[in-house]
Amino acid sequence: MDMEFKEKFIAKWNRYFGKADLPIVFYYTDEEGRGEMVPTPSGQQCVISALGNVRNGKSLYFGEDSIGCGGGKRYLGFTHEMRDGFEYFLSYGIKGQMEGERYKKTPEIVKKMMRDMPPFKAPARFIVFKRWDKLIKEDEPEVVIFFAKSDVMSGLFTLSGFEEVNPHQVIAPFAAGCGSIVLHPYLEINKPQQRCVIGMFDVSARPYVPSNRLSFAIPIEKFRRMIDDMDESFLITQSWDKVKRRI
Repeated sequence: MDMEFKEKFIAKWNRYFGKADLPIVFYYTDEEGRGEMVPTPSGQQCVISALGNVRNGKSLYFGEDSIGCGGGKRYLGFTHEMRDGFEYFLSYGIKGQMEGERYKKTPEIVKKMMRDMPPFKAPARFIVFKRWDKLIKEDEPEVVIFFAKSDVMSGLFTLSGFEEVNPHQVIAPFAAGCGSIVLHPYLEINKPQQRCVIGMFDVSARPYVPSNRLSFAIPIEKFRRMIDDMDESFLITQSWDKVKRRI
């Protein structure tokens, strides 16, 4: 991590966004010890619930055995398998056997959705999550994730389009909470025009984030350009000053 860039962002963030929460980041690595290892959970555990500790300043890393949710293992790239009957679980369930989440109308819709999902395999043994101010020189963040209120989201959304002609530079794909902050923004990294991802609409993950927060995930190279653009963007105008007062 470029320590000069790290401090440059913190200074600009404080200048234009006041006391809004710093983002967290993630990256994949084969090295242990880049934080506190998340132990194997005793039962079902949502990845998003553990990230509350990261937002509060604790650095964590996960291996495949650290994740107590089949969807989490898949969305973080540690397996391609899904639970038996997943298409029923995500839709209307199986009477007497499985209660459905009813996020999709029919199992057939789920099957088509899963078939069209891009394949993703974790590129290393571990995934590390850290808050921005906890980064050290050895860290190499790949995606930056904000958990933000609506006024902050407005600023991030507008800044993300500052250099873009395409009005669809931000996407909001249907996904589990962890899919919206890991899988989908990670898939943007190698695209010629990287998009940002708004997420945390997953009803199952909502209890693990504050009620007034959504996520905004940005591939690191796109993020660098956004930070370089700050001082000549709308952030220096009176229009933003009016919004900033409420942050």
